[in-house]
Amino acid sequence: MTRPADSVPSRARPWRRASAALALAAATAAAVATAAPPLRVGCLIQPESIAEVGSSVVGAVETLHVERGDLVRKGQVLATLKADVERASLSIAQARAQSDAEVQAAQSNLDFLRQKQARTEDLVKKNFLSQQVLEQARAEADIAAQKLTQATEQRRILRRELDLAQAQLEVRNIRAPIDGVVAERYVATGERIDQKQMFRIARIDPLRVELIVPASLFGTIQAGTTTEITPDVPGIGAREARVVLVDRIIDAGSNTFRVRASLPNPGGAIPAGARCNSGLVPAARAEPAKAAAGPLRPAAYNAPADDGVRTVLEPRRRAGLQ
Repeated sequence: MTRPADSVPSRARPWRRASAALALAAATAAAVATAAPPLRVGCLIQPESIAEVGSSVVGAVETLHVERGDLVRKGQVLATLKADVERASLSIAQARAQSDAEVQAAQSNLDFLRQKQARTEDLVKKNFLSQQVLEQARAEADIAAQKLTQATEQRRILRRELDLAQAQLEVRNIRAPIDGVVAERYVATGERIDQKQMFRIARIDPLRVELIVPASLFGTIQAGTTTEITPDVPGIGAREARVVLVDRIIDAGSNTFRVRASLPNPGGAIPAGARCNSGLVPAARAEPAKAAAGPLRPAAYNAPADDGVRTVLEPRRRAGLQ
């Protein structure tokens, strides 16, 4: 006996209602997860980089131009070492490099000897002088040309010596290698410097933020995302930072891993070294792809015993099939 097509769905309605309930529960859980507040974790604000500044030469401090806490720019002079000898050497090198007397004398001598050579050639053609006199005049002109070349090369050497004297004087100026703030000054005026650090410069724009994140969030934080940083400093509110590095190693002792973020700090309003907390919004972990499936249905449906022993197979998706 053939059963009507609409009798099967009526018996499978409990399963359809169960499938709808499961779908509704999944949607509700996703909505709750989306609305969950960010996870607060502890962090530490540090300078982006620190440079220990010293001198490449031995000397005594003549002048200090900055003090601890001063903002400095890259290339700014921090201190000057005594350089009396270097200044004197530079003055002498400048005077020698600016002198053109030897070159001018060599040029004049060459011009005179070439004119003499021309007159000698003319007299030799008229048989007033011998060939030997002409050869001597030519040799004297060639020697004068070589002397001019030598004088020109000597002037180039003197100019290079001037550059050397300027460089030797320049190394007596201690300059800042980066933009930042003077964190420490280790020397005083008159102190002798010999393989000793003189200043510590800290770059504070941007700042580096180190976050300690529980291992349970590993894989949910990606570089390039943003996070909210709230310094534990009165009067400074939350700021936005960008994640630049996520460690791939978990510390076994604390069961945590580190995340580094870059925090803009124009004007140096946020002090380095302050503690902070961060509001991380973990991203969903990537789930393996699942094949698309229809509503949850049983493979077979057993009819009640009072209707007789009969089995209704799973309704087909194509309408009209039984």
